[in-house]
Amino acid sequence: MPLPPCPNCQSSYTYTYADRDLLICPECAHEWKLDESSQDDQPASVRDANGNPLFEGDQGTLIKDLKVKGSSNVLKVGTKVKINRIVDGDHNIDCRVDKVGEMMLKSEFVKKANN
Repeated sequence: MPLPPCPNCQSSYTYTYADRDLLICPECAHEWKLDESSQDDQPASVRDANGNPLFEGDQGTLIKDLKVKGSSNVLKVGTKVKINRIVDGDHNIDCRVDKVGEMMLKSEFVKKANN
């Protein structure tokens, strides 16, 4: 029986512990039980600053100037972002920011762009 991909990072390189019934992802170290994998298929419900739902693949813009931690860069209002993934946690958007690269942002600082 092939093992399911990791519900956290979608990696296909999962394996089981020999002494327990847990699955583990060697790429992100996420552990889960086989029967829990179907429950994690639902993405987290995330809303932008205006209350619109955000989904993977959406485009957005920043509504506030944000300092980049560990750098002297500042992301200006109106900077475009492309949402790659919705994740659980404090910074719940994994995205690509124009001219900066990959980073995680809080959804409260993003406004969904009209496409």
